[in-house]
Amino acid sequence: MTVTLMWEAKAAEGRGGELLAWARAQDLAEAPLRRETFRAPGDRVLVITWWDAAYDAELPELPEPDGELITRAVHRWRFEPVDD
Repeated sequence: MTVTLMWEAKAAEGRGGELLAWARAQDLAEAPLRRETFRAPGDRVLVITWWDAAYDAELPELPEPDGELITRAVHRWRFEPVDD
């Protein structure tokens, strides 16, 4: 089974590039099957990781950045694929 973790944060004003660099530099305790990093208007950064694991498996996730780097708590979601 594959499970997908999403991590999304909004940078403090003018610090989007710094948040993006911070997210890209974060190593996880184990390597996911796949990892992609995105940015969006409003200085938002999104990291998606795919894992060969059960939906409720304990998996490494990106931590919360320094409070001065972000404007709110990180949002985290977990998804599983759906057969069409």
